[in-house]
Amino acid sequence: MTGNSWASSFYANATVVVIGGTSGIGLAIATAFRDAGAIVHATGATDAEVAAASADKISFQKLDVRDTVAINAYAAQFEAVAALVDCAGVNLRAAEFTPDGFETAIDINLTGLMRIALAFRPKLAGGALLGIGSMFSFFGAPHAPAYAASKAGVVGLVKSLAVAFAKENIRVNALAPGWIETAMTEVPRANAARNAELLARMPLGRWGTPADIAPAALFLCSPLAGYITGAVLPVDGGYLVA
Repeated sequence: MTGNSWASSFYANATVVVIGGTSGIGLAIATAFRDAGAIVHATGATDAEVAAASADKISFQKLDVRDTVAINAYAAQFEAVAALVDCAGVNLRAAEFTPDGFETAIDINLTGLMRIALAFRPKLAGGALLGIGSMFSFFGAPHAPAYAASKAGVVGLVKSLAVAFAKENIRVNALAPGWIETAMTEVPRANAARNAELLARMPLGRWGTPADIAPAALFLCSPLAGYITGAVLPVDGGYLVA
């Protein structure tokens, strides 16, 4: 089999929900699940994000992960969910050095994951929950302290939920993407010196793409990873170990 066609035996007609799935890594993951035959639902934080999303056979809906009532109402639409992936996240950079900016990033990136997990927990028996960490789950980010704190928190939360949800046969894992070509990384990619610095540390010698992340998501949510829970998988071209 080629590409991600192996996944079709697991995901055909299965319900998959991707939070923050209108662009970048989230859209790539949603598209990969769709191509594997899943019935995919994806969300965006704003009407504009949902309107701009373009992918056949994916149902898009607005959802603010800071809104517990809206999250619970969204989750109530579903019965059994095979895979739930939370890709919602922001990096506010300098604004994170203000109390409001810091709280906003934590609320979206970390507390949002907890809200999603609690709302969908009754739907996920026998399924999988996947969070999205970062290289800044492991390193400090002097330019974005809330982003780094939240992504380190995602790792701790995933490990905790993996234990808490295990009796319900719900596996909980995380991906830790490296430097990926998305809107969030436009600033370092546009800075020649910073771009060269980052590339010099990547053993595979290139920036990753959202399509590089999607197969790992398919794997961790599939029965092939049936004995894996509480794990954090770097998908980073070797950046973490260089």
